[in-house]
Amino acid sequence: MRFAFPAPLSLLSRVFVALVGGYATAAAYAAAMARWLPMDRTDAVTTGMIASFAIYAAIAVMAFAVRSAARAWIWLGVCGLPPALALYLSMRGGAA
Repeated sequence: MRFAFPAPLSLLSRVFVALVGGYATAAAYAAAMARWLPMDRTDAVTTGMIASFAIYAAIAVMAFAVRSAARAWIWLGVCGLPPALALYLSMRGGAA
């Protein structure tokens, strides 16, 4: 048996994934790139910020392209885990 949101809640859930989840994931990637890219700090921050626009757009498209709202949440978690882990490690002394 599959889990499915009711239709209005499914749309609201996808919008939340696209807007809030996309913003949080893009911000996490921008911060992780600023910390971990092996270049001058200014260039790393600029590269992370520019890349975050593409990441935000990709998350927003993905939220409505997948088959269900539950899959959108799963994909958001999969996409958001690497930068969250990188930021966690950098705060624990793993960054250069």
